[in-house]
Amino acid sequence: MQNERYARGLAKLQEIDGQAGEKVVASLADIAPDFARYLIEFPFGDIYSRPGLDLRAREIAVVAALTALGNAAPQLKVHIQGALNVGVSRQEVVETIMQMAVYAGFPAALNGLFAAQEVFAEAG
Repeated sequence: MQNERYARGLAKLQEIDGQAGEKVVASLADIAPDFARYLIEFPFGDIYSRPGLDLRAREIAVVAALTALGNAAPQLKVHIQGALNVGVSRQEVVETIMQMAVYAGFPAALNGLFAAQEVFAEAG
């Protein structure tokens, strides 16, 4: 399972999400280990590792996208924490989510704000 893409992706995942990302991957081991590998190799090994955007900008984009989806609260929480881990402020997270009300609607933004509230409360 270890190849260059996987190693690069795992390092990037650890840089962004620490143990939270590793838990997601581990939770897939019994049901879909190949999917866990794809999750490491493609998004983190290929996309997150590209030049052109720093991790801060990438996580702001991910928070916006997951908020706009409106149905990805678990993943949104992981990426809100990831955004905080790479230097995005709580205010920037909230403003990013609020911006999505314009494009994805108030329900999606509300769901995003409630997810952020949970992440912030857990972080103290």
